[in-house]
Amino acid sequence: MWFDIMEKAKSHRETLIIASILVVLVVVILVGSYFVQNPVRRLYPGEVREYMGENLSSLSDLQDNAIRGTQDLNHSSYRLTVSGLVFNQKEYTYDQVLNNFQDYEKVVTLYCVQGWNTKILWQGVLVRDLLDSSGVNSTAKVVIFHAADGYTTALPVSYFYDHDILLAFKMNGLVIPTEKGFPFELVAESKYGYKWIKWITVIELSDNESFLGFWESRGYPNSADVP
Repeated sequence: MWFDIMEKAKSHRETLIIASILVVLVVVILVGSYFVQNPVRRLYPGEVREYMGENLSSLSDLQDNAIRGTQDLNHSSYRLTVSGLVFNQKEYTYDQVLNNFQDYEKVVTLYCVQGWNTKILWQGVLVRDLLDSSGVNSTAKVVIFHAADGYTTALPVSYFYDHDILLAFKMNGLVIPTEKGFPFELVAESKYGYKWIKWITVIELSDNESFLGFWESRGYPNSADVP
């Protein structure tokens, strides 16, 4: 009889332990699910949220789709190279880009193939001013952009002369944050987000019209036109 009582007590303790473990697992799953569905949003104090009567998205609305995570580029050691089919290869510090070229600002909406979009006030220099400074060879057909994480994308040379395309260094009045692409992001207006390359280190002029960037080589349309 005493043995039976002990066995029952032991069985009861084991049941309680198993039940406790199950409760903990359920709580962990529920908490994890909550944070997946409700990720922590970074605040950007001081960002502009209205411009000339237009309401702007917050920088926190921009989703981070980097292929290798955030690239932390140092302001003082950073260099932007303009190379390839140009008459004069140039290498600029961050400050030289800002100080040697006229800057402009305009509101442009980024559309992602995932279905979301954000309307941001961008400030930067015209890509064609950088190209003109190096002198574009007439054989150059495309501009290939290279990022610090190995990401690449390309657009026709004509795109930059037919439109006022910015190489941006500010978003909503703030210097582009590291996690959003510091020091420069291409504002590829009328193109889907995979053309909006961040952490740009090299602008290369090429005659290779068949060049495919990171996502384009994986099946995304090279034109990336937003309907």
